Order: sequence, then structure tokens, then C-alpha cells
Amino acid sequence: MWIHVIRPGAWSLSLVVALSVLAPVHASGPQPSVLILHSTGRDSQISLTSERELPRRLDRGLARGVDYYSEHIDAGRFPDGAYQDAFGDFLRRKYGEHRFNLVVAMQEVAIEFVSRNRNGLFSSTPVVFFTVNPIDASMSKATGVVAPLNLRGTLELALQLQPDVKQVFVISGAAARDKAIEARARAQFVEFAPRLAFTYLSGLPTRQLEQRLAHLPDRSIIYYLLVYEDGGGDLFQPLDYLDRLAAIANRPIYSWVDSTIGRGVVGGRMQRVDAQVAAVANMALRVLNGDDAGSIPVSVLDLHVAQVDWRQLQRWRINEARIPAGTVMLFREPGPWERYKLYILSAAGLVLAQAGLITALLVQSARRRRAEERVRASQISLRASCERLRDLGARLIGAQEAERSRVARELHDDVGQQTALLEIDLELLGEDASRGSPDLRRDIGHALDRTRTIARTVRDLSHRLHPPALRLIGPAAALASLQREFGKSNVVVTLDHQNVPSELLPEVTLCVFRIAQEALRNAVTHGAARQVSITLTGGETGLTLVIADDGVGFNVNSPNEHGLGLTSMHERLEPLGGMLKIRSRPGAGTRLEIVVPYRADAERE
Repeated sequence: MWIHVIRPGAWSLSLVVALSVLAPVHASGPQPSVLILHSTGRDSQISLTSERELPRRLDRGLARGVDYYSEHIDAGRFPDGAYQDAFGDFLRRKYGEHRFNLVVAMQEVAIEFVSRNRNGLFSSTPVVFFTVNPIDASMSKATGVVAPLNLRGTLELALQLQPDVKQVFVISGAAARDKAIEARARAQFVEFAPRLAFTYLSGLPTRQLEQRLAHLPDRSIIYYLLVYEDGGGDLFQPLDYLDRLAAIANRPIYSWVDSTIGRGVVGGRMQRVDAQVAAVANMALRVLNGDDAGSIPVSVLDLHVAQVDWRQLQRWRINEARIPAGTVMLFREPGPWERYKLYILSAAGLVLAQAGLITALLVQSARRRRAEERVRASQISLRASCERLRDLGARLIGAQEAERSRVARELHDDVGQQTALLEIDLELLGEDASRGSPDLRRDIGHALDRTRTIARTVRDLSHRLHPPALRLIGPAAALASLQREFGKSNVVVTLDHQNVPSELLPEVTLCVFRIAQEALRNAVTHGAARQVSITLTGGETGLTLVIADDGVGFNVNSPNEHGLGLTSMHERLEPLGGMLKIRSRPGAGTRLEIVVPYRADAERE
């Protein structure tokens, strides 16, 4: 695609009458040539939009693209016939014998120029035009788009947004195009006269106009039409002039051209330049694709769309709830939700996750507290059970010792006495039988020996069950008696005692004696020991008894190896607060160590 843009002479600034739209063009066969004639200067909004959009649309709509040219007519100088002749001569010199497949005339000045030069410059070239005014359809091989201006639509929107408005100040300039727009506005505003008071600030010098706009009354609005020239003869670009007025106006401004959105106006029912471009493009494509321009009906379209500037609504405190449905909202600043939605959702998710985690932790904590309470209750119950068992064990041991003492007394006082009497009787009988036969004396002697043996056995059994002098002789002497007793069974028993107090609680002495007695019995009976050492040592707080043997030993960790003897040792030590340690393994003998406090009962209390 080739684009040729030439600007002849010094053209006046043109209003972006935002009524012109450049159309896309489709061509079949060789690459077509298209000439676009603009009625406004190159720096106007409609020209900028057309130069940007029209070539793109034409290229996209034609299989082989388009050879695109554009020219701009100086509308301010156009009434001068000499200018028209000079511009026509310029086109002849520039394009020579070049033939265009289509001419697009944008707005009235371009349409009038093409119509006047139809038989000269464009005699056989189809024409597509765009205008906002009714047009004479007598032009041959021509069609186009007519988009009538609806200036009253902006007032209708303004009254919906500000229903309390009573007065409208209408601004227009002194140029011919400015006056033409004003005349059309006056005609359309007649229907509002009973409700609204109109003041036309037409053709005023700029300074005087600014003074008026800075002090407008309440319940009024400004309607900006068009200003190419002010009352002082100064020329302006209409959008730049609007910027100047918006900076000093004390009341909201409305307009009818969509290019004014973003330049200080609240909004209006405005013609869309892009819609105009699309409409013209569709018409041009039909012509370039082979349709006869003269047979295509002129399209009459309503291209107005209600638009508002959100920033101006905020500035003038206009309630958004009054915006009619279908209105386009522009320049809306995102609220906290739109701006920080991702962060809000992430934070909310994090908070929910944390809340869930905290809830789970609280539930778990409550469950753990309940479990701990159950455990504490169980511990208390178990402790109470242990205390009862300990008390029961102590009572059982006490009962056992009492029974041992009773049996020992029975053996000593009853069986022992009767055995002694029997021994005396046998001795007397022996004396009487000394004169008898030898066999009788022998039998009596044997009976006497057996009786004496029984007496010794009963006495020894009585002493083992309850040594009569245990409370008096202390643990060291008691252990010495055990040494002598077990020494009779071919077992070497050694005894060593150091720093043993002379006075101890009876239950401490009894505990040490019974555990030593049980340990020696186990070493001889179950351990098959040949040597046993006993060490009794007195410390600051209690007695330490160590019994070691060279027997067969046993597996301390095996529950099957723990008999009643070890159980009774624990039961004897527990009420006294004592401690028992056993170290043994199969084939390596056994070492037993106990520690018994001197005042276990007092400490326990």
C-alpha cells in the first residue's frame, strides 16, 4: 500500500466536526487508487482519525490492497473562487493522467468541490461522500452516508443527569461554520423553550466570554457548539478553545462531538467518529468491489451514542445513578475492588486459610485439653489405685510378717516345748531301759536323736520366720546370721558392713533383712551360686545393700524371669521410698543393689 499526503498552501485550522469518517475499501483485480478529500485541516481530530483508520480498513478489505492518497481543503479560504481554481490546478499538476478508482469526499466543502469539478477532474470517477446535512442527489455515479446531527440529544442527557437545570448557555463562534451549527441548534432547541431558558453567547471576544463563564448562576449548564473564530477575529482550533473555556467555567459543560470527551465536558449524545468511518468504509468497499455507485442508495444513519466522562461526574458531584442505560462511561477510575481485586482475593484467601488453621488449632487444642483432662483424671485415679495397692501391699507385708511372727511363736512356744518334753521323756525312758535289752536301748537312742533333730529344725525355722532379736541386733547382725545360715550349704558368703547406724526404724531393718534373705535364697536355689558377697553401707540419708553372686544369671529384660521374689522386693521397698537395681545376664551372675531411706515414713508423710 502506498500513502501520499500533500498539504497545499497555508490552510486554516478546522474544527473536528467529528462528522467525517474514513471508510475501508475493497478492490478486486489490480490494486485500486483512492483519493480522499477532507474538508478540515490535517490537525483536526477527524482528519487524524481518518488518516489512521481509513488506509488500514481499505487494505484489510481489498485482496490486493489500495494505493491511497489524501488531500485537505482549507475551508476558510474555500469561498474564494481563486482558491478553488488554484486547488483544482494543484490536483491536475500533481496527479496528471493518474486515474482514480474512487474519490471519497468528507463533509460539505469536499462534496461541493467534487460537485463543481465533476466534469473536469472527476468526470468518470465514482464518488462516496459523508455529510451531516441533506444533500442534492443529482450528482452522477455517487452515493454516500448521511448522519443527521441530533443536537437536542445532548440536552436530553443533561436533563437526565441534572434534572434541576433551568438555564442553558450556548457557546458558538463568529465563523460561517460556527453560525451554521448555531442555527441548527436554535431550531432543535425550540422544543425545550418552555422548560429551559437559553442564552446564546455567540461571537463574543474570548476575554468577554471567559468573564461570563466564570460567573454563571446556579442550576445552569454550558452547551459548547463550535468556535473556529471569536468576535475579535482571532482564529482557534475548536478543541484547544474548549480546553481554555473548561479551565475557567464554573458550571458543567456538555457538547455534541465525541472528540470533546476528555477535554473538560461532562458528556452528551455524540456522533462516533469510528462509527462514521465504518459506515463510509462499507459503502466504499461496495463500490471498489464492482457495484455501481449511482445504483447504491444513500444511507441515512443515526450514529449518536450517549457518552459521559466519569471524572467530570465526580467533579460536579453528579449522581451516577441517574446515568441512563446504554450510556458509555469513559475514564472511570477503578475503585478499590477493581484496582486491588487480586490483592483483596489473595488476602481474603490468606485470612480464610489462617482462620481455618486457627479454627483447626482451636479444635485440636480443645481436644487436647479434654484428652489431657482425661489423662489427668486417669492419672489421679491410677495414683489413687497405686496408693491403695501400695497400702494394700504394705498391709499384706505387715500381715505376712505378723503371720510369720505368730507361726514362729507357735513353733517356738508350742511345738518347741512339746518337742523338748518329748526329748525329756525319751531320756527318762532311756534311763529306765538301761536294764533292758540292747535293741530297746538302741531304738530309744535313735528316737532321742530324731527328736533332738526335730527340735533344732523347728528352732531354726522359727528363727528364719522371725529372728527374735532382729529389732535389737540391727541389720548388720541379722545379715551375719544369714551368712552363717547359708554358709552351712557349701556356699561361700562374705559380709562387709560400714557406717551402719546402731538405731534404725524397725521396718527399715526388716526390709533389708528380708530382701537379703530372698536374694541369698535365689542365688543358691535358682542361680546355683558358689560365692556370694554382701555389702551393707550407711550413707547420709539411707542404707545401701549390694549382693553379688557368681551364679548362672538371667535376662533382666524378660518378663518371664521376674518371679515372686523380685516382686516382693519391690513391694517391700515401695512403701519405704526405696530403690532397687538389678544387673544380670545369662552366665554372668547377678548383682542386686537396694537403697533404703532412714526415715522413709516421715518423708512420705
